[in-house]
Amino acid sequence: MRCDTKVRCERNPSGCAISGILNKKGKRIDGTKIIKSIALMHDRSNGLGGGFAAYGIYPKYRDYYAFHVMFDDEDCQARLEEHLAQRFVIEKDEKIPTVKVDSIHNAPLIRRYFVRVDDSKLENKPEDDYVVEQVMDINSNFAGAFISSSGKNMGGFKGVGYPEDIAKYFKLDQYKAYLWTAHGRFPTNTPGWWGGAHPIALLDWSVVHNGEISSYGINKRYLEMFGYKLELLTDTEVIAYLFDLLVRKHKLPITVATKALAPPFWKDIDRMEPSQRRAHEAIRMVYGSALMNGPFSIIVGCNRGMIGLNDRIKLRPMMAATKDDTLYMSSEEAGIRIIEPEPDQIWAPKAGTPVIGLVEEDVE
Repeated sequence: MRCDTKVRCERNPSGCAISGILNKKGKRIDGTKIIKSIALMHDRSNGLGGGFAAYGIYPKYRDYYAFHVMFDDEDCQARLEEHLAQRFVIEKDEKIPTVKVDSIHNAPLIRRYFVRVDDSKLENKPEDDYVVEQVMDINSNFAGAFISSSGKNMGGFKGVGYPEDIAKYFKLDQYKAYLWTAHGRFPTNTPGWWGGAHPIALLDWSVVHNGEISSYGINKRYLEMFGYKLELLTDTEVIAYLFDLLVRKHKLPITVATKALAPPFWKDIDRMEPSQRRAHEAIRMVYGSALMNGPFSIIVGCNRGMIGLNDRIKLRPMMAATKDDTLYMSSEEAGIRIIEPEPDQIWAPKAGTPVIGLVEEDVE
């Protein structure tokens, strides 16, 4: 709690704001609703980070990886473009449209590149693995350039500022997506910088996060065993990479992956009927280093849908709601009701219990 000279007290009980909207039929809506939802929770952030992930926004280039890239200057841009041209086929590149916003300062140069992989580059390696390696190599070793999102038919838009100002800066009301997530950041033990704002994204995975991953060191070392490079100066990075590892590479169902990341306590596993107990014991033993400790609520986006998950004691707030074919998630009930006043159902998900919404049909 903090008090000013006028004895007006303010407090931020749990920091950060997250919000998400998914239309399960793949119907695309503009950014107005998600902006309105996250802006309502303005006081949960402090202006050091805001961002959005949007899925279905590039239907014309849906089969290409959409690289959103931040540059320090035009020299960095030229060097990276030469680097990319040697490793990908660049179908199109352009400046991401922005508009001047008085509160947004020191913005990097931001461009997007729609790329595909030439099969001759793969050498029997899965295409997704090749893209991940290239993205991580650039983000780790290429001074002055940073790939902030790299999925197909989706993009991350983020920066240092309040989320409603970041939305205005990127003109997000002009984009249409079937899945939107948003974040207002209140960093506590990591720096506020453009690349470290949420969402943290890799391929089509994106994560917005309220809380703290106190198991970051263990999770980081575990991921490094599989070739991941963690250098974004934020604990949220491990969440995105763990979903990529468990679901994409290890091909676990999303429900099983969430049991690895936020499993039941051993005392609860011991009370399960034998077949369930054996399954949960196996997950705990095989994926013990993937377990995420600490207070967190997260919304994970991917081309298949949206996942909400709390830590095992629900130390950070999250609400969920449905209305017809739409799933909503938010740090606060008000963040849902301001855009959907009369949901069919609204609830507080239980600790460690995922809320999973999947797209029901192919998205055009």
